[in-house]
Amino acid sequence: MATDTLRRSQRDALAAPRTTVRRKGANLEKWGWIYMRVSGVLLVVLIFGHLFVNLMMGEGIHGVDFAFVAGKFATPFWQWWDVLMLWLALIHGANGMRTIVNDYVTGPRIRRVLVAALWLSAAFLILLGTLVVFTFDPCLGASGDSVQWLQDLCLS
Repeated sequence: MATDTLRRSQRDALAAPRTTVRRKGANLEKWGWIYMRVSGVLLVVLIFGHLFVNLMMGEGIHGVDFAFVAGKFATPFWQWWDVLMLWLALIHGANGMRTIVNDYVTGPRIRRVLVAALWLSAAFLILLGTLVVFTFDPCLGASGDSVQWLQDLCLS
């Protein structure tokens, strides 16, 4: 009799957590999960395209120098390619770190501080990287001692 009562109380106790409680508002965990999958696929395409262009085309690894980067950043297509890769990678990484922090940090106050630090650092790196890509100027610091192509481009 006591065993039957115990089993019934355990069954009742286990039934309650299975009920779904839907909170109002956006389901951010779901959208974060979807973002990780979509950005992961896009990042694979962007990274392999980046590696193919930088390492396989032209002179290969020996052709990657300041002039190569300056040439790529002079083209809006490659600027947007690199910025998209930067944004997706940093948000993807910050979201993954947020998931790890949520899983393993037990204190709510420390968790909030760490997640805020993650998003602030990601935002700072995104801002800095975007500014570098769109404001890149190969002529900055060019002088008569610079390589010939830079003198031709900037000092003529």
